[in-house]
Amino acid sequence: MQKKSSNKDLHKAGQAKKDEFYTQLADIEKELKHYKEQFYGKVVYCNCDDPFESNFFKYFAANFKPLKLKKLITTSYVKSPIVGGQLPLFEVEGLKPSGKEPFKIEIEEVPDTDGDGAVNLDDVEYLLKHDKNIATSLRGNGDFRSDECIELFKQSDIVVTNPPFSLFREYVAQLMEYNKKFLIIGNVNSITYKDCFKFIKENRMWLGISIHSGDREFRVPDDYPLEAAGFRIDADGNKYIRVKGVRWFTNLDYDERHDNFVFYKKYTSDEYPKYDNYDAIEVSKTVDIPMDYDGIMGVPITFLDKYNPDQFEIVGMAKRGAGDPALKSKVYTIKDAKNYSDLNAGPVLKTSTGLRNTYPRLLIRKMK
Repeated sequence: MQKKSSNKDLHKAGQAKKDEFYTQLADIEKELKHYKEQFYGKVVYCNCDDPFESNFFKYFAANFKPLKLKKLITTSYVKSPIVGGQLPLFEVEGLKPSGKEPFKIEIEEVPDTDGDGAVNLDDVEYLLKHDKNIATSLRGNGDFRSDECIELFKQSDIVVTNPPFSLFREYVAQLMEYNKKFLIIGNVNSITYKDCFKFIKENRMWLGISIHSGDREFRVPDDYPLEAAGFRIDADGNKYIRVKGVRWFTNLDYDERHDNFVFYKKYTSDEYPKYDNYDAIEVSKTVDIPMDYDGIMGVPITFLDKYNPDQFEIVGMAKRGAGDPALKSKVYTIKDAKNYSDLNAGPVLKTSTGLRNTYPRLLIRKMK
């Protein structure tokens, strides 16, 4: 077994269009357990998943009856290096279509075919092997934006998957266009995308419950380059990498989302300086939000891990391209500083040595 300890974040992976990250079953189980009742009687669609490789399919197929699903649909994508590859969930010769053609699986019932009193993957395997109507080829390439996949998308109640990182904004836009319930994995920096932030501000999308920090391990194709990312190769030669900044994004509610944030610090002007270009104070750590300040505060984007919409209002984003320019109290010019363009990119603090940029900030205030 080979290991390496360094890490590469999802943002860089997205830029390089390294989209083939496959979510571990343990991470899926930890998140999905908080929403089980919301799946009762629903049609679930996993539209970025090779059904024979995906742990999303494995989870929903194995839990089809406990979740009381009405239907499960999964589709594969022709360009995925996994399709027709060597990462089988089902060890059945001839079960999976040969080659790399895209296909779909539609399941409306998983009977207890082996009579053991429980429905599990053995029963799903039997169903796939003996009912040729369950697994069928797609006419197109399986792209989630194709007309064929959109028609399947329209049938669904809840969409659950790990979408391509490089197409995250476009994927979220489609979810919103069709007003779908969803649970998807993405990069925490997606919060700062203008096209995504507006949905967070409007309380139409928020972070899930089970991942708040650290990194997560994903399986990758055999030909994935393992140059700089933290990785391991297991005894069977399967490749895994660890990526930082992973979060679940959803519009499925859960009780913990409405837990009140507990304050322990009081406001002082020395500890909480005001920005030079926004009418807000700097709070560098979410845990340090002062209990006695009612104005606008700039907080890290990871504040959303603790965000209670009943307790706080998201006013905007202090970041060029994502925020509302009207929230700025000052726009810098060359007369202010040589690096005025950099200063205009986000919130700025005035220090004894001059003007200093901070990180992008969410602008929030307490609900009255």
